[in-house]
Amino acid sequence: MSEPAGPPRLATAFALALAAAVSLGLARFSYALLLPPMRADLGWSYFTAGAMNTVNAAGYLLGALLLPRALARWDARRVMLAGGAAAAVALALHGAVLAEGGLFALRLATGVASAGTFVAGGLLAARLAQRSPRPGLVLGLYYGGTGIGIVASALVVPPLAGAAVAHAWQQAWLALGGLAALCTALTAAATGELAAHPSAAGPRQPARWPRFGWLLGAYLMFGLGYIGYMTFVVTLLREQGLPPGRIVAFYVLLGLGVVASSWLWAGLLQRFKGGQPLALLNGLLAVATLLPVLSAHPVAVFASGALFGAVFLSVVAGTTAFVRHNLPPAAWPAGISAFTIVFAAGQIVGPSITGWVADGAGGLARGFVLSAGALAFGSLLAMRQRPVP
Repeated sequence: MSEPAGPPRLATAFALALAAAVSLGLARFSYALLLPPMRADLGWSYFTAGAMNTVNAAGYLLGALLLPRALARWDARRVMLAGGAAAAVALALHGAVLAEGGLFALRLATGVASAGTFVAGGLLAARLAQRSPRPGLVLGLYYGGTGIGIVASALVVPPLAGAAVAHAWQQAWLALGGLAALCTALTAAATGELAAHPSAAGPRQPARWPRFGWLLGAYLMFGLGYIGYMTFVVTLLREQGLPPGRIVAFYVLLGLGVVASSWLWAGLLQRFKGGQPLALLNGLLAVATLLPVLSAHPVAVFASGALFGAVFLSVVAGTTAFVRHNLPPAAWPAGISAFTIVFAAGQIVGPSITGWVADGAGGLARGFVLSAGALAFGSLLAMRQRPVP
């Protein structure tokens, strides 16, 4: 089935963006807002709090490893929607569990489901971009959809988690599950034209990953560095005495930055075919991560949130753009999976290391310095990557 031109294509891209809103915005990044009340209620250390996101990232890695087999059996749209539905159920179940073991299991299951939704949705976005006169914008819209989930989390979680009732944070998880189910239903209704896409047919080719090893290393450092910020930044701001209303505004601003990133960096991702985009973006993220450590002034804090939000998902979009530029369509699934695996590996290590460092002398500030160092090193690695012949 041929795809319509003009506005319907952007509408389809926006519907795909809701899948990204579920898989990352609601299923992962909402946790930063829930961590402070859960940690206070359940008596967690920073290490335990970080380990929850480590387990989530391990589930994401498991899902990424299983994804090629799933995509060989079912079309990408079906995998994306199944992952979204599973994520919605897992999020809602967070609201019925208090035991650490049960929460660890649910964070793992949510990670597996998120990988199916996000990677399959990214593959569909890449195919949609192939037929668009502005492919960078289509990819940016998809990855920027995560910002929709972040903004929704910022508006929904604090009022519910801050209610004067026992275990109030459980209500927030139930609400997140409902939002994820709604977004998945909307995605299903508006993406029917992407089912059994013609370009999905035919044999798949392996991606010879050593040819883009520098960029894989840079992406590993990105996964390790950014997740420390996104796990603990709300906790850091609370410790610095930022009022609750300003923390909500900070997280909304961060989410709006993610949405705006599709317009900010689309030209950069389309123009350069090597590692230049990831080198620039990782460097900017290192600066954004250091800002709230260097100063607790609201100007520095909000500048950090705006810059981080406007950049970090564009790094993910940049890897998809690199795959599109440098690999044949038959090798796209393998290429995207390779980047997804190293991304997940970095996310597995990042939260626990940051939490472990934060439990020692220097607190969260020292953990943020570690994250910034990983991002800066990733920038240096990305500079070495050249286009693949």
